Amino acid sequence: MSGSLTPSINATALRTQLCGSLRPEHIGQSVTLCGWIARRREHGEHLAFLDVRDYSGVVQCVVSDVKDVRNEWVVQITGKVQARPEGTVNANLPTGGVELVECQLTVLNAAESPPFPIDARADDVDEGVRLKFRYLDIRRERMQKNLRIRAKVNSAIRGAMEAQNFVEVETPFLMPSTPEGAREFLVPSRKEPGSFYALPQSPQLWKQLLMVAGIDRYYQIARCLRDEDLRADRQYEFMQLDAEMSFVTKDDVLAAISRAVVAAAEAALGQTPPPIEQITWHDAMNRFGSDKPDLRFGMELIDLTDVFAATEFKAFATAKSIKGLRVDAATYPEAAASGRSKLDAFTDRAKQMGAKGLVWIKVGDDLALDSPVAKFLSDAERAALLQQMQAKSGDLLLLVADEWSTTCEVLGHLRNDIGRPPVHEGPYRYVWVIDFPLFVGVNAITGKPQPGHHPFCQPHPDDIERLESDPMSVRALAYDLVLNGWELGSGSIRIHDPEMQRRVFRQLGISDEDADRRFGFFLQPFKYGAPPHGGFAFGTDRLVAILAGEENIREVIAFPKTQSGSDPMTNAPTPVDPAQLNELGIRLLPPPAKS
Repeated sequence: MSGSLTPSINATALRTQLCGSLRPEHIGQSVTLCGWIARRREHGEHLAFLDVRDYSGVVQCVVSDVKDVRNEWVVQITGKVQARPEGTVNANLPTGGVELVECQLTVLNAAESPPFPIDARADDVDEGVRLKFRYLDIRRERMQKNLRIRAKVNSAIRGAMEAQNFVEVETPFLMPSTPEGAREFLVPSRKEPGSFYALPQSPQLWKQLLMVAGIDRYYQIARCLRDEDLRADRQYEFMQLDAEMSFVTKDDVLAAISRAVVAAAEAALGQTPPPIEQITWHDAMNRFGSDKPDLRFGMELIDLTDVFAATEFKAFATAKSIKGLRVDAATYPEAAASGRSKLDAFTDRAKQMGAKGLVWIKVGDDLALDSPVAKFLSDAERAALLQQMQAKSGDLLLLVADEWSTTCEVLGHLRNDIGRPPVHEGPYRYVWVIDFPLFVGVNAITGKPQPGHHPFCQPHPDDIERLESDPMSVRALAYDLVLNGWELGSGSIRIHDPEMQRRVFRQLGISDEDADRRFGFFLQPFKYGAPPHGGFAFGTDRLVAILAGEENIREVIAFPKTQSGSDPMTNAPTPVDPAQLNELGIRLLPPPAKS
């Protein structure tokens, strides 16, 4: 086949197709490509091999009388596709079987040498440098892949939601300040000096009002902002699928969101994930020591309180007799060879998290136990310990005797520290964690309970009678979605009865008067017939990161902030002109003294 190539969907006035699309079936055809010079290799005095790159890939071009072009110059190149000579095929490239010859080269723009190589070697470049020149970093294959996976995921989510008759509605970006458990970004009002808007932590209030308004099924891929410390899975700005449904139960919401998550995974990976499992919050804490359980590996926590009920080792014996105390343990396979420094590090880690101590037991040959406490254990206790833990030679057992919440947290963290694989390795194990506590902990200032998720979760119907008498025992109709140990998002069935909402507010220390002042715009509509409703929101940044094989969500966001919250490219945050502050009625305090 010869002649000109039929223009592709990617054809423009300057090119006929993309660099990475050429294949042996195109041999003999004339094409015009546009892109960047990725590499130049001289071949004799008047001949050069130029690798030309665009987002789709790289193709080799053989150019005679080559001009003075260097890496990252922008070029247009026209030539004929031919098979590479025998022995020169590059099996590592999709275009490695062909090359462009009889080339005519046009320089569209010259370029300075970039501050780092635009290839995989940039992975080793300091992240601050990569972010300072993010527009160059995004040219790389890794970032191109990640951002296009993100686009596929967003598209699949939209398709799945619209197929279920959800309606996309945009909600306000400037809203009143509301207590949702995280710091807000505030925006001063020029028209009303001294008053502020808040940027949305989520569209929570608006989407519930949309249910009152009869929208029935709402969704949007929403930008949200929280002024929290940044880490690998958290940014100031983040994107989430936000959804709400009327006349539903928990199972209806879980089914709708599961459909969107499966569609996203299929779009990104080309394969259907296994069915999404369910576990209660209490079972997750009991078995994995975490409300974000990673199901890809074992090492589950085991309650040994009964095993040591009569032991001579007092730290274990008292757990049976004191309410709230228990002995938990976890098995770490083939870790008995751990040296004393590592065992001491485990103990220090446990104490940092609030445990009084940590007991380690090595299982040796013939199931002999090596431990500072071994001499206190009877033969029956040794046998029961090995049987309960299903231990074998070479295993390391770690035990904690303390309050239930402490044993779970400590051993859960150690389980992850020791056994957890990278987030993208192994199978993708999704799990719904359900029946969270309605309240968690006590506010140090007010002495009142704090909401487990947010103040609008419906209490579990079996527990409502204890809302005032024993609020910390009340469960919520709340649920989280977890993937490989990362929390993707949260949701709940909402309170739709104004009086029930006030009861919950009172438990949080929010009086009726305070509730009317802060939430009147939200509570008032509920008097006019709010349907039972529930919803969910999950972070698309986190989902895309896992599906793209990344440990940090910054690698799937085009222009993220650093861990300190700064933007090396724009230098944000920056001071503003005093005139702007005057217009807003704002006076700055002097910076705090450096210690």
